[in-house]
Amino acid sequence: MSDIRNFERLFSYDHWANQQLILALESTGVSLPRSFKAFAHIVSAEKLWWERLNLKPQTYPVWPEFTLAKCRAEVEELRELWKTYLMAQSDDSLAQQIHYKNSKGESFTNRAADILEHVIIHSTHHRGQIVADLRAAGHAPPYIDFIHAVRQNLIG
Repeated sequence: MSDIRNFERLFSYDHWANQQLILALESTGVSLPRSFKAFAHIVSAEKLWWERLNLKPQTYPVWPEFTLAKCRAEVEELRELWKTYLMAQSDDSLAQQIHYKNSKGESFTNRAADILEHVIIHSTHHRGQIVADLRAAGHAPPYIDFIHAVRQNLIG
């Protein structure tokens, strides 16, 4: 499998896992402020990295105050943004050096592929925190492991 096809698959998983968490958070019927904040951070950070890759200005703060409905809308928009971005890439373009500034104004340069991997790993990390919060609050978290999505043919 080519690198670009692998990233398409990982971002398909990312979208599916985000959707599953939204459904789980909606179904609890209780407020889980830390989880809502972490989920808002996931979608804001994904948008931020897409903007950096596309040399666009930052839209949202790194830790925004989003409602779950806003998160849902952002997840759907991100699906299309990442899909379009990845369709325009090639294995060679993944080696491109991207120059950007972080939220502290510090300048960095990383390969596009490293940024894409970071997006997936970062989101997975915070989804794990949300799963732990759901479990601690007495709710059954969704089963969002990558291998589960593969076994069930839930991603491309």
